[in-house]
Amino acid sequence: MDDSIAQALAKVPFRITDPELIPAERYYDPEFFELEKKHLWPKVWQMACRLEEIPEVGDYTVYNILDRSVLLLHTSDGVKAFKNACRHRGVRLAHGNGHCTDEGIVCPFHGWRWNREGENIFVFGRELFDERLLERAEIDLAPVRCEYWAGCAFINFDDNAPPLRDCLGPVAERMDARHADKLKMDWWFGTVLPTNWKLANEGFQEGYHVMQTHPQLHERAYRAADSYGPNFDGTRYNEGLSAREAVDLQIVNFKRLSSGMGGMIHETELAVLDRIADMELPDDPLLALQAFGAAACTAITEDARARGADMFDILKVQSEVEFNAVEYMFPHYFLLPTFGAMSSYRIRPLTPETCFFELWSLVIRPEDEPYDTPIEPTVIPYDSPDFPEIPRQDYSNLPIQQLGLHDIDFMRLGKGEKKGPGRQFSGGEGMISNCHRLVDGFLAGLDRETLRKGENVTNSGFNETILDIGF
Repeated sequence: MDDSIAQALAKVPFRITDPELIPAERYYDPEFFELEKKHLWPKVWQMACRLEEIPEVGDYTVYNILDRSVLLLHTSDGVKAFKNACRHRGVRLAHGNGHCTDEGIVCPFHGWRWNREGENIFVFGRELFDERLLERAEIDLAPVRCEYWAGCAFINFDDNAPPLRDCLGPVAERMDARHADKLKMDWWFGTVLPTNWKLANEGFQEGYHVMQTHPQLHERAYRAADSYGPNFDGTRYNEGLSAREAVDLQIVNFKRLSSGMGGMIHETELAVLDRIADMELPDDPLLALQAFGAAACTAITEDARARGADMFDILKVQSEVEFNAVEYMFPHYFLLPTFGAMSSYRIRPLTPETCFFELWSLVIRPEDEPYDTPIEPTVIPYDSPDFPEIPRQDYSNLPIQQLGLHDIDFMRLGKGEKKGPGRQFSGGEGMISNCHRLVDGFLAGLDRETLRKGENVTNSGFNETILDIGF
């Protein structure tokens, strides 16, 4: 490691000195939280809204992150982002979503107005101000960097940050192949979770917890889709199952996954699986599962295209483009692909020990298909039974983990181990370490190119091993 980088990192409190040990104070210390607030969140690309939230010119929504607020406005040139503050005396101009009429966006304090392009169109009593204070650049809404990817608008307060796609790295190509830009909201939930934002992230950065927390997913992963037990001890879960029984079990588990997390297996995809359930199968259970999986990919693709959806060739992409069941985009966004649909998460800090957690069910539907698209999340308590099964199980653990971190010095991480070619299950908790060390890089003020390279590595799939992020 370069001496200057080492010296900068040495100044970070509770920094990661052993990649397998995470100091517990990072999850609740107020000063560490303030450092993140000052040096991390103003300098990273953040998913600010889904473009379908504001589909018409004049529509707007608000993205809040800690003490900053951004107005995302659909202008004649597409969605643009502005600081959500009056250029006169700083009053917040908008709350939630709305539409900019011919009257404009009006400051409730002194009546200054802005049109749907973000341009000031009225200053009450202009003669009271020195003209230098009313130059166009001084009174139009202040712009914030905004770029698009995967059907979303991302913002960054740092004018010197590399472009969004440069920071995303290879994950962008993996999700582009799956037409992530075509995804549309099915539903959108939100909750305040009594958990540090990083801890909330970590519930979806490793699969080691699946055995205990999500036993229904554990069975799917190791019984229906795999031939060996969770400890890789040679135990055959499929022992004694016929080909038909193995496929029937796979369908049952897909249905459990769908009810548990919506977008991971959409209801339109389940309907296709039911239609092909009686297909002819090879006698060998594993070959039968492979044949059914290929048939499912083809049938779901054909069904979506017949309905007018711009679906990618699922079987072709599954075989040619390596992907992960959980894909992470630093610092706070997730996509979870299976067939064509996806689930998605976004996590924002509120206080050192609370965060706002949002989750979406996303599907590729025909562009002209009528749908009552959500424009805001349905916010419910984190322990509400209305949450799907999978997040409900995670939400039962995270708050009590937050409490328990006050009684230990470090979290201990399993570094994981690759199992054959590709990204097979490793049990690794390395993504947690990779993410924390990247946070340290931002807090240390490392140069943008070093951080960009670190982001490219960190933006990977769950169960990743501890990786070299460049520092």
